[in-house]
Amino acid sequence: MQSASPAAEPGNRRILLVEDEQTIADVVRDYLLQAGFQVDVAGDGFTALKLAATRGPDLVILDRMLPGLDGVEVCRRLRQSMSVPVIMVTALGTEDDRILGLEMGADDYVTKPFSPRELVLRVKSVLRRSVKEFAPEPRVELAGFDLDPASRTVTHNGGQLSLTVREFDLLAFLLRRPNQVFSREDLIKAVWGWDFGDLSTVTVHVRRLREKIEDNPTKPELIKTVWGVGYRFDSQGDGHAGH
Repeated sequence: MQSASPAAEPGNRRILLVEDEQTIADVVRDYLLQAGFQVDVAGDGFTALKLAATRGPDLVILDRMLPGLDGVEVCRRLRQSMSVPVIMVTALGTEDDRILGLEMGADDYVTKPFSPRELVLRVKSVLRRSVKEFAPEPRVELAGFDLDPASRTVTHNGGQLSLTVREFDLLAFLLRRPNQVFSREDLIKAVWGWDFGDLSTVTVHVRRLREKIEDNPTKPELIKTVWGVGYRFDSQGDGHAGH
């Protein structure tokens, strides 16, 4: 990810807003500017990728439906080149559409119509978790993992892992609480900071994290499913929960 500047104030954070509806783009840009952020605006997917490469945003607000190159593909390509946080904005209300965006690497999503104030709060929440000044906890070494919150880096059995903001936070939370079971409601409050939300968000992130840390994601030995309850990080890898 782009290196964080010394202060974590909005004025030091650059947002790339990708939205093809000019009225929405103008309103959101104005709210972000009023909140103290620097803002670049792109009206299509190809322009978004160019701006991301040249401007180095700290966060991308990405519309799901775009001309030329849709938001899901833009998110996928961004994930290939950088680990910038992505908030996807979608007018599509089905769970499958939201999950598709999350599976492509989005850290959060907002459904249209939305409150610009809520979106600004979501931006601040994601940024707080992605800036190292907001992660003063000591490093964690457990079950072959070496997780350093200060540098937002993690290795597993000596190999560097490439995790999104939410994947990193989820893994850090579980590593600090081995062998404890947490419901999806617990995780969405503790990791996402939401009092309520779409619980499929947690399911998708657990699945993505398993794909990056498990030898066989279909038979996980680290992040176990405890049926009817939630998830548990098994520090010994020999638990008997369901898969």
